[in-house]
Amino acid sequence: MRLSPAGGVRLAGIDLSQPLSSDQKDAIVAAFVAHQVVVFPEQSLSREQQFAFAANFGEVEAHGAHRPADKAGGKAGDKRYAVAHVMTNLDADGNPTVRLSPAANYHWHTDKPYRARPPLMTLLHAVELPPRGGDTEFANTALAYESLPDETRRRIAGLRAVFRPAFDPSGACADHPLVRTHPDTGRKSLYLGNHATHILGMAQAEGAALLGELLHHATQRDFVYVHRWRIGDLIMWDNRCLLHRAVANYDVLRDRRIMHRSVVRGTAPF
Repeated sequence: MRLSPAGGVRLAGIDLSQPLSSDQKDAIVAAFVAHQVVVFPEQSLSREQQFAFAANFGEVEAHGAHRPADKAGGKAGDKRYAVAHVMTNLDADGNPTVRLSPAANYHWHTDKPYRARPPLMTLLHAVELPPRGGDTEFANTALAYESLPDETRRRIAGLRAVFRPAFDPSGACADHPLVRTHPDTGRKSLYLGNHATHILGMAQAEGAALLGELLHHATQRDFVYVHRWRIGDLIMWDNRCLLHRAVANYDVLRDRRIMHRSVVRGTAPF
């Protein structure tokens, strides 16, 4: 079932805890390419089972290699960085908290664009949710690019954006095409987000202003699918043509939100 004009499809009746048949895998890949966000409802998965499912689509990345210790009390090698990363709003004592730093997931971003080979896809499994809210929004940057005026498309053709980890702005960075070509569909999309700091060969202020204008354009409601979670939902999305953000539309100081995340390695953007 298609979920919105901006993307998203719901595939029911597949138990992801079991090995996929070749027909099931082909159907999932086709849905992923066509709809960018695939929702699998009513899944009950261990982190190991989630890893096995994600591995159908490529190399599953290890988590936490860039962060030897987590400020909320996690350490490299603990369960936060196991086969599926535990994404939570809980502090080291298990109490709900909120982090609205520049690195927080509440800002529009694509996952790990500061790497030479950013992720192909991310998978997120809802383990514990607030009574209401806690949505995730996805912005389709291919639709956004296609709606740009011809003059703007000519202006940004060939530009390269520089991406840095928001949690370590002085750390290593990568530059990628601001207009990215999808390797499976050939569609062009904007490649930007919270980690994009400037544009190569352009004055810092000018580049930042252009990135801000394009981000504002790309996240208009017409280009956005809002996922309202239910326990057991597993969703997978295409980092090559989507931005996403968590929405703090719940009592972040009272309600618990726990998700398991897996990331599949991609290829260098072009």
